[in-house]
Parts: sequence; structure tokens; C-alpha cells
Amino acid sequence: MKHFRFSIIFTIICLAISAYWGFTHGVQSGVMTMLKALAITAILAVMEVSLSFDNAVVNASVLKHWDQFWRKLFLTVGIIVAVFGMRLLFPLLIVGVTADLSMIEVAQLALNHPAEYSAKLNAHHAEIAAFGGLFLLLVFLNFLFDQGKDTHWFHWLEVRLAKLANIPAMSIFLALVALVIMASNVPEASRLAVTMAGIWGIIVYVGVQVIGHALGGGTEEDDQVQSSASNGSSNIVKAGIGGFLYLEVLDASFSFDGVIGAFAITDDVVIIMLGLAIGAMFVRSMTIYLVEKGTLEAYIYLEHGAHYAIGALALIMLGSGTGLHIPEVVTGLIGVAFIVWAVASSISYNKKQQKNPDADTESLNSEQS
Repeated sequence: MKHFRFSIIFTIICLAISAYWGFTHGVQSGVMTMLKALAITAILAVMEVSLSFDNAVVNASVLKHWDQFWRKLFLTVGIIVAVFGMRLLFPLLIVGVTADLSMIEVAQLALNHPAEYSAKLNAHHAEIAAFGGLFLLLVFLNFLFDQGKDTHWFHWLEVRLAKLANIPAMSIFLALVALVIMASNVPEASRLAVTMAGIWGIIVYVGVQVIGHALGGGTEEDDQVQSSASNGSSNIVKAGIGGFLYLEVLDASFSFDGVIGAFAITDDVVIIMLGLAIGAMFVRSMTIYLVEKGTLEAYIYLEHGAHYAIGALALIMLGSGTGLHIPEVVTGLIGVAFIVWAVASSISYNKKQQKNPDADTESLNSEQS
């Protein structure tokens, strides 16, 4: 419970603000609008947690290698960026840039004319999906194309995919192919903007690695080159500015889907921010819980399930940019399904290991698949 104490306090505060906002705003202010605001805030919080649970698992796989300083920085500065930066300021910035408005004008538009603000934001959903989808796709592909990974969930498939790591820039090649396919299926008027947004998603992913490398903190692919030739240890994103930026951009990519999906439920930006903020806080708490309880070690395939969920979310985002509509509840359930499946597989693996403790991991992986 200690891991979630602050999140619970934060939730109570946000719900109190939501109740006040609902009671004092709306067409017919009063108790009914207050209850409606509370219900929508709770729904958005649950949606954010379901969409981002796999994000918490991936964050935990990174943070478990970090020292206390960088963990605390991620939980303090990181949560400020996640809650206020990505879930409030970034959507305002998108509308401001595309509509040629100042941040103050956009904020006034969001508060006073939320439907118009929502329409302007959704008008650029394809570009947002291209950026976030390509970043998440690279996270997934580089998890698969990793010769240093000696634990495989779907053994037959993952062993063969890991060999593709020998082909230079294979993940970048597939990401560009996905971008070309997406761009060819959007209206011609927005094709250039979508293509540029997708390229920026790739640039940011690679740029975070460059920054981390330049400042002395490697990322997953750097460790892969070093470890696959030696002991095959699993890859990590090292503590440092590069690693911190990696997690923040990863969280941002997840938040895009939540922010856009939230407008399908309500156009009240205050309620949206409060609901998504609660979800983001619980994701942070779950991350620390997973790290300190050693959950990733206890459930050997949990990290795999999270990355497959990321891959599914990336494809859904890219598809949604072309006009394919998949309900947010389905998106969330796909992520949860992969996590539950991974946990069940991990439990099965642990039972087999108890029955045959002398068997090596590779043989047990083969049996599992």
C-alpha cells in the first residue's frame, strides 16, 4: 500500500477538484453535473491505467538498473512532465502551432469553446498517430531484434527474429515501410504532414540514443552490440539524461492515444487532464512497485507481454491515422490481454522449473512455446 499512498492522496485531490469543477460549470450546474464530472474523471483514470500498464512494465524493466537518484528524478520531474507537459500543454501546443494561435488563446479556446478545441486537435490525429506510432513501433522492433536476449516467450518466432539484428538498421527499415504504407492511405492533403510527423518519430527515437551515448549512457541497441559478443546479458537503458529522455518520450507516445481517446468521452479539458493525471500517477506507482517487489524477475515473460502490447498499440495508432477506428476499450483490453497471458505463461514456466530445476532456461523456453 505504501507504493500507492501518494497516488491515492493525489486521486482524492483530483476528484475534489473535478467535483468542484462539475458543480460550478456546465449548462446546468449542480449536483448532477458534479456526479457526471466525477464519473467521467474515474472512467478516464481507469482508461489511462489500462492503456499504460504495459508502459509501467517497460519503465520498470529500465528503472531496475538505475540508482536512487535517477529513480527519484523520474518520479518527481518525470511526473510533472507526464501530467502537465504531455497531458495538458502538449495538446495545447499542437493546436497553437497548427491554428497559428498563442498558448493563451488556445487555453481560452479549450476552456470556453471545448468542442472547437477538440475538433482542431482531432483534425491532426493522423500526424500525432504517425509520430507516436513510429516511436512505439521502434521500441517493439528493437526488443525483438536483440541477439543478447536469452529469454524467449514465443521461442520459435523470437529466435529467428533476433537473427535479423545482424542486418544493419533493420528496425528503421521496417518502420519506414510502415510509414510509407500509412502515408499512402491518408488524404493527399495531409500526406506530407503525416510523413514528416512519422519521420520525426524515428528521429526522436534515434536522437535519444545519440544523446544518451554522447553523455555516457547507452540505450538498448548500444548494450546489444556490447553484450551479444560477450555474455548475452539482457539489454538496458542506462541511468542518465539519455535514459531519462527515453522514458519521457515513451510515456509521451502512450499519452497521445489517451488524450485523443479522452475527447471521445468528454470535451472538457479540465476533466480530461484530471482523469489522465490520476492514471499517470498510478502508472508511476505501479512502476516503482514492480521494481521494488522484483515482479519482473518473478514473472519472466512479463516484459515480453508488455512489449507485444506496445507493438499492438503502435499498429493500432498507425491504423487509426488512416481512418481505421478501434474503440479505446478494445485498445486497452489488448494490452491487458498480453499482460495476463504473459503472467500465465510465467507461472507455467516457474512450475516447470520447479519440477525440473536442472533444465536450462533455453529448453524451458522451447517447451513453453
